[in-house]
Amino acid sequence: MRVLDTWCRCWFSTASARFNGDVIFPPSVRMSLLAGISEQEVKQQRGSCCCSSRSSQLKAIMQFTGRRRKLTVHPQNELYGHCLQLYGQPPLENISLSEFETFAVERLKLLKTVENLGVSFVKMSEQYSKKLHAEISGLNFPFRSEVDESSLSKSQAGPSEYEKRRKDHISHFILRLAYCQTEDLRRWFIQQEMDLFRYRFADLLPKYKTEFLHRNNLKYDTISLEEKKKLTDQLINSSYGLSGATIVEQDFYKVPFQDALDLVRTRKVFLQGGYAYIPHQDIVTIVLNDFRTRLSKALALTARSLPAVQSDERLQPLLNHLSHAYVGQDYSIQKNIGKVSLEQIDALSAKSFPLCMRQLHKALRDSHHLRHGGRMQYGLFLKGIGLTLEQALQFWRSEFIRGKVDADKFDKAYAYSIRHMFGKEGKRTDYTPYSCMKVILSNPPSQGDYHGCPFRHSDPELLKQKLQSYKLSPSGIIQILDLVKGMHYQLACQKYFELTHNIEDAGFSLNHPNQYFMESQKLLSGGKDIKKEVEMPQKVQENAAANGASVQPQPNTTQAEEEMGDLDSYFLDE
Repeated sequence: MRVLDTWCRCWFSTASARFNGDVIFPPSVRMSLLAGISEQEVKQQRGSCCCSSRSSQLKAIMQFTGRRRKLTVHPQNELYGHCLQLYGQPPLENISLSEFETFAVERLKLLKTVENLGVSFVKMSEQYSKKLHAEISGLNFPFRSEVDESSLSKSQAGPSEYEKRRKDHISHFILRLAYCQTEDLRRWFIQQEMDLFRYRFADLLPKYKTEFLHRNNLKYDTISLEEKKKLTDQLINSSYGLSGATIVEQDFYKVPFQDALDLVRTRKVFLQGGYAYIPHQDIVTIVLNDFRTRLSKALALTARSLPAVQSDERLQPLLNHLSHAYVGQDYSIQKNIGKVSLEQIDALSAKSFPLCMRQLHKALRDSHHLRHGGRMQYGLFLKGIGLTLEQALQFWRSEFIRGKVDADKFDKAYAYSIRHMFGKEGKRTDYTPYSCMKVILSNPPSQGDYHGCPFRHSDPELLKQKLQSYKLSPSGIIQILDLVKGMHYQLACQKYFELTHNIEDAGFSLNHPNQYFMESQKLLSGGKDIKKEVEMPQKVQENAAANGASVQPQPNTTQAEEEMGDLDSYFLDE
């Protein structure tokens, strides 16, 4: 390991000198170690690389620096000969840091969709398959069974099939790094990858399934027609839902019985001579078990090797953020700035606020005060729905002075933090409203706090009483509580949206409180933008126009996390 680390440092030194700071993904040796490949296998993959001169290393680097450039030598073409793989061999090329982040975020979007669809629909149902296929196609992940000359062409519109398969391969290994760190993360990652794999395998034609098995040394051959006819009675009696007519059309795989213990245990297959005869629809069980075993072992090995990447200051923040990243729209850019008046907030809280913000608004109106966690969560949300800085100052001041804070104390102790939130003080950063994942994973509320996610942080009985007070139907409350019990907090909030808006399907995957508000307003206004019902004073309009004239660039995810920590220090109670 010491020799390998030294080689890695030399590689980075050479790359930095040649490319003048161009950020390149770590070499295959390091990636292999982090992907769960043994050191012996790494040495075999390296071959004579360590014996080559520095100039030859530099030449190899130059072949891979283009973001989407086709490889001069194709050591991985064999990997991408099939649209599906077991991810046994790690990537052997270098990619830019921007491509690293793009691949990771887009695969994370796909896995989040897999999770949401798995709870909302019956897995592998027609509706489930249709929505998942659309997501795979939209994110440019592979779904074609074969690669022909036209799909390999780089001149066609959009990414080629080869590029899609490359993206699928690399993005899987990137998320391994992010999701190997804890048992909960590993369990989530394995489950979503298995569900994605199940769908993609089931979508293959029989000949491509057989090809996949052979490519991955799962040499489960189909039995001949003669053998099938000879064993017809036994196959019908041991296989669920098959008759004599369907036996002829159905492929059967002859598999060593120890590879099909789950099916043997439940007596779903015919056994003879140490082999299990598995019908076509059940072979996915065998492949999934193999996939789970391989992935579980690889994640454990990756977790043990993870310290090797923590010294890289470019990758560590990205990997730490990916495990709870928000991958949706940026709500720090206020498209509706000035379109919500202070007089509207009470009415909007009842019909268009998610439960977390509705809870914070009620607590503020009742006690005329929120502690710093609540002010941060609710203040950034109000900013995201369109409140200007002047409106926010007026809103918080008018509410706080009704309690134990006079106007002078508010200006001294609280006004600065609100201006800081809007990027008018300190670093002048345009802070982003909290996403659902940020709310769920942040510090849980203590006594006297009202921030957090009610579906995650509330006692189930108290949550039930709150939902009853909002006149939700008993059956709807049961559905929400079942989702909460299964730890599907965002889906519980989405169900709350459907029940409060009297619709069957929200038609979106909820990831952000401000997304909830925007979708509610679209629904209530018939798909139109928010309309301001009460005229604002002339001064507020001028300020809104001034603020809308310059839009701050979207901060990257790592920077946003660091800056949010700075903002915490300004929200301190005395």
